[in-house]
Amino acid sequence: MKTLANHVILYDANCPMCHLYTGAFVKTKMLDKHGRVPYQQLPEQLCPYVDMKRAINEIALVNVNTGKVTYGVQSLLKVIGNAVPFLNPLFSFKPFVWIMSKAYALVSYNRKVIVPAKAAPNELMPSFKLHYRLLYLIISWLVVAYVLTDYAKLISPVVPLGGSYREYFICGGQILFQGLVCLCYKPTKAWDYLGNMMTISLAGSLLLLPIIWIGAIFNFSNNTYIILFLATAGLMFLEHLRRCSLLSLGLLLSASWMVYRMAVLGFIVY
Repeated sequence: MKTLANHVILYDANCPMCHLYTGAFVKTKMLDKHGRVPYQQLPEQLCPYVDMKRAINEIALVNVNTGKVTYGVQSLLKVIGNAVPFLNPLFSFKPFVWIMSKAYALVSYNRKVIVPAKAAPNELMPSFKLHYRLLYLIISWLVVAYVLTDYAKLISPVVPLGGSYREYFICGGQILFQGLVCLCYKPTKAWDYLGNMMTISLAGSLLLLPIIWIGAIFNFSNNTYIILFLATAGLMFLEHLRRCSLLSLGLLLSASWMVYRMAVLGFIVY
């Protein structure tokens, strides 16, 4: 792959996702070995060129020769387009760029709740955009409910099968219930908590997908599906505890998370 020389990409050192993909750019020689720097350690010679407020929200790519800076998805497309030139016509297609810019913004403004890390002292945080957080919650809710609706068929009749929209109501109800608990407990962290909670639910539902596919091949029994579901729920609970610890939220929200799920299960079964 062709290396984009004389360019430096500025990433968030406290963002595991950013660290991973910018590291991949360097390892695959899309950028040279000095082609990425945390924006927390912005070189002095680059300071005059970079809009720091924007760089925190949209990853910046700086041409060290000219001082020209691109931001967000344009930075990523420039790196990839230089390495894989035949993609450049697609990267110049305005509808594609618009869609990718919105997808990038959705991930970037929610990156701290998708793959969180312990906050560093005086950390420069991305701006909070309510519409992107709501969109993330809605997408996660729909995906989770869709997967669970399919999975519910596999554990029936041990767990009674409900209507087509039961899982949508259950998942949506948990967002409202946990949101209310968090608003009463730590209102300033409600949106961060809900984002983390739905990431856990989304990850859990994605773990169920290979179980569904493999189970269809090997004809799993109801009990096997139930055991694997409980194992997945256990992993989700451990991750919930970890994320609440990162947010300094204690055990209350993990307890209410479990209470809601047990109450719903009791209602369904009995």
